[in-house]
Amino acid sequence: MQEAFTLLSPPLKGLLQETGISAPTPPQAEAIPFIVQGENVLVIAPTGSGKTEAALLPLMDKMVQDQNRQGISLLYITPLRALNRDLLKRLQIWSAKLGFTVEVRHGDTPAADRRRMAGRPPDLLITTPETLQAILPGRRMRQHLLHVKAVVVDEVHELAGDRRGVQLTVGLERLREARPEGFQRVGLSATVGNPEEISRFLGGSEPVRIIQIPLSKDTRYKIEYPPPGEEDQELARRLYTAPEAAARLALVADLVEAHDSTLIFVNSRVNAEMLGSKFNMMDKKIMVHHGSLPKEERVRAEEAFKARQVKGLVCTSTLELGIDIGSVDLVVQYMSPRQVNSLVQRVGRSGHTLTRTSQGVLVSANNHSPRCARCLGTSGRRPIDGL
Repeated sequence: MQEAFTLLSPPLKGLLQETGISAPTPPQAEAIPFIVQGENVLVIAPTGSGKTEAALLPLMDKMVQDQNRQGISLLYITPLRALNRDLLKRLQIWSAKLGFTVEVRHGDTPAADRRRMAGRPPDLLITTPETLQAILPGRRMRQHLLHVKAVVVDEVHELAGDRRGVQLTVGLERLREARPEGFQRVGLSATVGNPEEISRFLGGSEPVRIIQIPLSKDTRYKIEYPPPGEEDQELARRLYTAPEAAARLALVADLVEAHDSTLIFVNSRVNAEMLGSKFNMMDKKIMVHHGSLPKEERVRAEEAFKARQVKGLVCTSTLELGIDIGSVDLVVQYMSPRQVNSLVQRVGRSGHTLTRTSQGVLVSANNHSPRCARCLGTSGRRPIDGL
């Protein structure tokens, strides 16, 4: 066992060995000692580096060692309900072995489950910023939340600076006022250019230690601007679109066909539906995923992609974060991603482990390759092909 893991209790160390985890990843090695000491910590590390476990291993360990725990001991906040589902599946394995309870509470939670939680709260509650605000005023749930020892905010960079982030800040401050002894805060973030700003958002008036793990993973980008050929003229007539658009769609379809699993990111739900419709007209097995779809349809798309029943998913930012959809070979950004950081995050979904190369293709409507290359160059990422 490496040094960070030696700080954990025998039951947790035994479970790590049982699951084949013998050494901590860099974020775990850096963060676990400070979290064990009770510090507020912001962990900034690339996708697939074990950030979630860096936070949860020491916090779960503290929780299960507390034989007198009451109410909700640990609060885990994520920006997306789909992330909640994934995390619940992972934690149920740990909870069964370590003897604690875990549940999810969000807007889709049935009334019967909400009533049950109010009467018998879980040790660990996974929720969203909106639901935290909704349950704080409730007499029984508020009483349970007074026992919270630690709060984890996952994908904290997605919340900082927007309306939902304000909601979360207000919710955490209300929780702090209700619990004068305070609680430990741990934030998990993708690589960002403003770590101090994110840490202030997480900690409020409290100090936060920033642990930043440099990106050592190889990432490759390719920028494509496909001019329409003769075959695209016929495809354009069939799809009722312009030849330039047909050329882009044909290129994306070829990329999907050439890889086992491809995510195609667009910037709006309207564009996701439009692309999905065009691919359907082309008889391509490509599904659509965005936040306005019913939960059942989103889950069906995620599971079909994970089971390799479809090779491609057209998606919005709903799949930009760490939802478990299995391995991704390629990420396609259809048209501008608007922000370089967003493109970096999306391409990071491919080759999800640190040992695999992340590959991304930016399909552009204009020949802006040199400008795109300069933007990507400033983000510190490596090779850019197709210029």
